[in-house]
Amino acid sequence: MRILVQKFGGTSLSTKEAREHVITHIRRELDQGYRLVVVVSAMGRKGDPYATDTLLGLITEGGGSLASREQDLLLSCGEVISATMLSSLLQQRSITSTVLTGAQAGFVTDSHYGNARILDIHPVRVIEELERHDVVIVTGFQGHNQEGDVTTLGRGGSDTSATALGAALHAEMVDIYTDVNGILTADPRIVEDAKPLEYVSYAEICNMAHQGAKVIHPRAVEIAMQSGVPVRVRSTFSESEGTLVANPEGFKDVQTGVMDRYVTGIAYVGNVTQIKVDASDNSLDNLQLQVFKAMAANDISVDFINVTPTGAVYTIFDNDLNKAESVLSSLGLKASILSGCAKVSVIGGGINGVPGIMAKIVEALAENKIQILQSADSNTTIWVLVNKEDMVQALRALHAKFELGR
Repeated sequence: MRILVQKFGGTSLSTKEAREHVITHIRRELDQGYRLVVVVSAMGRKGDPYATDTLLGLITEGGGSLASREQDLLLSCGEVISATMLSSLLQQRSITSTVLTGAQAGFVTDSHYGNARILDIHPVRVIEELERHDVVIVTGFQGHNQEGDVTTLGRGGSDTSATALGAALHAEMVDIYTDVNGILTADPRIVEDAKPLEYVSYAEICNMAHQGAKVIHPRAVEIAMQSGVPVRVRSTFSESEGTLVANPEGFKDVQTGVMDRYVTGIAYVGNVTQIKVDASDNSLDNLQLQVFKAMAANDISVDFINVTPTGAVYTIFDNDLNKAESVLSSLGLKASILSGCAKVSVIGGGINGVPGIMAKIVEALAENKIQILQSADSNTTIWVLVNKEDMVQALRALHAKFELGR
């Protein structure tokens, strides 16, 4: 059978009007001959009755607490409500459907409650139900561990559920529906002439997602990339095809465009702090090793790392600063700390080996009197650290310099 996986996020299910758009997308694909697996998130966002953050607030707002195992059980309710509600709407329109929880759909995870990782998927029940129904609705964001307890997959978990099911079912495509019309060259709230992208490679969108673009979760992209299942990021409120995410050879008619496009988009991460530890001012042996081991032991995520014989430079999130200072102090280290920074990323599959990309970045920022505090690069990304007050102007300047609005 021809299988298509559709994932609808919380805003796609939050209102009666939005749900009518969801039904339209489902009916259109059924008319094309697909059997559908529809993955759903909890309805709405924080403040809406059944949103994940609202459910969590039932406990935290009163100053209470809940063990992580029981908290996952609570949070899984939002997707169950979405799934059963959607099944009812489909039934009213004579579209046969059934609902499966993540566990019933075959998701086996580890026991890291709140941010579980998928260990395996056994979608036997999904395939059986597709033989009997037009649509199988699966609750996203959840699975069960080897003890049979409900687990949740963390932020963006429904995206991960969808691409993992697409891979396990050998689906023709995974459609991620959201409230924006595909993937754009930059955040449209900051860069007014940000342009929708017709296609991006797995590597490009994975880097964009890791560097702050929030349209799709990076774990979901990594799963799709490993299996080779194509993904489209589409708007619930439009008939547009959105953005195709695949290997470059999957772009077919636009192959030339892929080869000619050096830079795909600009992304950013704000609220970061730069830390410099100078070995010449400290007597600690293996200073770099001791610093990074101590950060890891205290669950402090480090990024933008430069290690030299004379020390180390790295960034952390601003909200980890007090803990990081305490850790460094316990090691007897003095560090130079600069908070209120932002990491700006220039991303493109065509960057590697092309002369002049870094020169353009430096030129764009120098023309706007923006200081580069630190830089690094990979095959598909060049990062620069700037002061947070310069972030908006940096994004706009780089977007213009690489003519991404054309």
